[in-house]
Amino acid sequence: MTLYSPFDKWATEEHKLFSDSVQKFYEEEMSPNIEEWVDQGKVPNSFWEKAGDSGIMGGAVPESVGGFGGDIGFDSITVYEQARKGDSGWGYGIQSIVIHYLNSYGTDEQKSKWLPRLIAGTSIAALAMTEPGAGSDLQAIKTSAKRDGNQYRLNGSKIFITNGGSADLIVVAAKTDISAGARGISLVLLDTKEADGFRRGRPLKKLGLKGNDTAELFFDDIKIPLTNLIGPEEGQGFYQMMKQLPWERLLIGITALGAIDFAFEETVKYVQERKAFGKRIMDLQNTRFKLAEAKTKAEVLRSFVNDCVARLIDGKLDAATASMAKYWGSQVQNEVMDECLQLHGGYGYILDYPIARMYADARVQKIYGGSNEIMKELIARSLDQ
Repeated sequence: MTLYSPFDKWATEEHKLFSDSVQKFYEEEMSPNIEEWVDQGKVPNSFWEKAGDSGIMGGAVPESVGGFGGDIGFDSITVYEQARKGDSGWGYGIQSIVIHYLNSYGTDEQKSKWLPRLIAGTSIAALAMTEPGAGSDLQAIKTSAKRDGNQYRLNGSKIFITNGGSADLIVVAAKTDISAGARGISLVLLDTKEADGFRRGRPLKKLGLKGNDTAELFFDDIKIPLTNLIGPEEGQGFYQMMKQLPWERLLIGITALGAIDFAFEETVKYVQERKAFGKRIMDLQNTRFKLAEAKTKAEVLRSFVNDCVARLIDGKLDAATASMAKYWGSQVQNEVMDECLQLHGGYGYILDYPIARMYADARVQKIYGGSNEIMKELIARSLDQ
C-alpha cells in the first residue's frame, strides 16, 4: 500500500527511485529510534545530519543552493514516508516550510547562507507564528519588530513552536507597523546563535507528538539587522504566509495519509494474530466491516491527496482545496485511529503498542496549521463569490 501507486497522477521514475531511497533511509535510521526519541522528547541533531547526507531534504530547491532541483513531489514523498513509518517526532515538515519561504522570498544572501545548511541538516529551522493570544487569527499577533536605525528591535513571545527547543534559525511573524493590521505583518529571520535577549521556555508537555521538541519562545529587545527581513519591503508577511499555506495544509493531509497507512497495517497484523471466542479477531464480522470502512476512507483520501500534489506541482492548488485536504485528511485520520485502537482492545490503550501513540499524535492535526473550523470557513468563503 503506497501513496504513489500506480504512479499515474504525477510521479515520475525519478520520484519512484527517490521514494525507494527515502524508505531505505527511514528503515535503517528512523524506525529503530522512534521510541527512544519519544522518551527523550527530541530528535537528536545527528539524525538531521544523517538525513542531510542521505539527500532527502530540499528536493524542490535549486541545485545551486544545495537542493535536488526537483518539484514539490519530492518533499511530499519525504513527508509521507516519515508518517508511513509511524513517526511524528522529526520536525522536517516545518523545516520544509521554512525552506520554501526562503526559496520563494529570500534574498540571494539569505538563500546562500541558510538553504545549504537547512538542506544538509546542519541547521534546524522553526516557524514562529502562534502566540498565547493569537492562533489561527494571525492578524492578532502582538510580537513587534520596530525599526531602530539600521536594525529591528524584536519583542514578544510565541507558543507551540515545533522545533522551538533546538532551532538555529527561526522565521518570526512580527508587526513592523502595529497600526496597519495584516498589512503591518512582516517575516524576519532570527539567528538564535546571534540573538542577545532570546529565551526558550521549558519543553511543553503535550498529549502527543512527544518525540518533537515544542517550546515557547521569548524575544526581549533582540537586535536584528534590517537585512534579515524576508522580502523586498515591510508588510509582506501576511501575503507570504497566505501564499505558502497551501503547501503547509497539504503537508498535513499527506501526513494524515501516511499515518493512516501505518496504523491500518499494524491493525491488520494484530487482528490476524489475536484470538477471541476460539477464532481470529480478523474473522469476526465487525472487525472485517470496520477494516473495510477504514480501507475505503484511506483510498478516497489517497486519491484526493494525489490530485492535490499534482495540482501543486502545476502551480494550481488553491487555498480552498488545500484547506479541504487539511480538514478532511486530519478528520479521517482521527476516525481511523479511533477504530484501529478499538480493534486492539485493551492493548490499544497501552503505549507498548504503536497505535496508542498514533492515536494521541493524530489529535493535534485538527488544530495546527489552522483549526479545522477555520478550514471550513475558508472553504465556505470560496463558495460565496
